[in-house]
Amino acid sequence: MQLTMLGTGNALVTKCYNTCFVLQNEHGSLMVDGGGGNGVLRQLASAGIDWRNMQHIFVTHKHIDHLLGVIWMMRVIAQGMSQGTYEGDAYVYAHTDLAQLLDQLTSQLLNAKQHAFVGKRLHLVPLQDGQTLQVMGCAVQAFDIQSTKAKQFGFTLEYAPGKKLTCCGDEPCSEAGRAYARGSDWLLHEAFCLYGERDHFHPYEKHHSTVRDACQLAEDLGVRNLVLYHTEDKNLANRKRLYTAEGKQYFAGNLFVPDDLERIEIS
Repeated sequence: MQLTMLGTGNALVTKCYNTCFVLQNEHGSLMVDGGGGNGVLRQLASAGIDWRNMQHIFVTHKHIDHLLGVIWMMRVIAQGMSQGTYEGDAYVYAHTDLAQLLDQLTSQLLNAKQHAFVGKRLHLVPLQDGQTLQVMGCAVQAFDIQSTKAKQFGFTLEYAPGKKLTCCGDEPCSEAGRAYARGSDWLLHEAFCLYGERDHFHPYEKHHSTVRDACQLAEDLGVRNLVLYHTEDKNLANRKRLYTAEGKQYFAGNLFVPDDLERIEIS
């Protein structure tokens, strides 16, 4: 399996794209969130990923830096279906309230010809806490992260027998989420800023983690590989070096601080 980070930034970044990514294996592709607009189409193109091959999209929550790119994906997919350039069906997974919101938004924002495919070939799949489904030949279990802000779901994905990847969304992994994340081979977790810069960026006021917090959590949970994302962009050129240096003080596993469009082999 391969992970491509389309974007790595938090909601207000301007020097990189908002956090979203694609998981790919021999059975297909899964996009997680879409960032804040049609820039997701540019990121896909820059990554060499054809949107026509995007069969599955998982939406964590309704914040605009995660949601609006999904609307654009639904638009181009529906348009492709209408024009005969998108083959097969597409599936958008979201918790029940968010699935209803996506249906309402697309009914207002897509033209009638495009929206006619929603529910016909472009399927909104409402998820319940703890629900398991098959995506790309993998067992995916969705879970409520117990957000203090907008309702948000993360997921675990069994990418090989006995091998688990966990996405915690864009908030610190809650007690409920730790049961899913414990022992993960790969953990994707937000890290808003360096611990040493917490007084400048105020991550806790925004209910986010620092690099140190995320790395201590991953160490406590017995994670083998940790990917940090959803960061500030004020020192983008040095982010990888600085975040890695701080994180390795608290996490003994493999630590990844990807840039936009960076690919990581999941093994």
